[in-house]
Amino acid sequence: MKIPFLIFLLSAQMCFAGFVAIENGEILSVQGDVSEQHPPCSTFKIALSLMGFDSGILHNAHAPVWEWREEYREQLPDILDRWKQPHDPELWMINSCLWYSQVLTQKLGVELFEDYLYRLDYGNGDASGDPGKGNGLTHCWLMSSLKISPVEQVEFLYRLTRGELPVSAHAHEKARQILYRGRLKGEWELYGKTGSGSVDDLSNGWFVGWVQNGERTIIFAQHILEKKVEGVYGSAIAIERALENLKDLL
Repeated sequence: MKIPFLIFLLSAQMCFAGFVAIENGEILSVQGDVSEQHPPCSTFKIALSLMGFDSGILHNAHAPVWEWREEYREQLPDILDRWKQPHDPELWMINSCLWYSQVLTQKLGVELFEDYLYRLDYGNGDASGDPGKGNGLTHCWLMSSLKISPVEQVEFLYRLTRGELPVSAHAHEKARQILYRGRLKGEWELYGKTGSGSVDDLSNGWFVGWVQNGERTIIFAQHILEKKVEGVYGSAIAIERALENLKDLL
């Protein structure tokens, strides 16, 4: 399912936030700029989980368990205390643990990683990483070369929820399982992933996923790009805005 690009060219004015929601392939809501591509940051863990489960490196929500190692500090731009513990796939997603992602991509290797990016048709597919650093395998999604738009996010999630991505049924099932985030009002179940990054004095924030109630599934992507607020992650702002926008749809 491809949503017509021209539908989203709503304004010539530069926007710094975008929200899009669809149901059964039909557009429910579009706000702001949803066509411009931005680094996916930790929302890329959704694609990484599919790669991991499909390749057999990841087994289920609780296996494998990988241990924290001090040597991982060398590849991490920032260290969060919650990362300094053993992680399984479920905790990896909950804690948004960067080193677990980097262990996974290195186990995949460059050739298979890039092949999955191509097959999944993920964003611009650029795995080169930071110019001249050769770090694409461990950094391309971190405010670097890989970029995706909000509308591409919902297209990707639409295929995930329908089991239509070019990976195994097992990979679809296990990836969806570890994205569960709890119940909203009205019996709606929330699945999703946040992402945060920064460039200059701007916060790049994401919250993407879907809500499900019986036969109904609404897929959404919320992106923000705005001036940094000290001590506040862009993802926190994106979650708040996404949930507010979803209220009007549920």
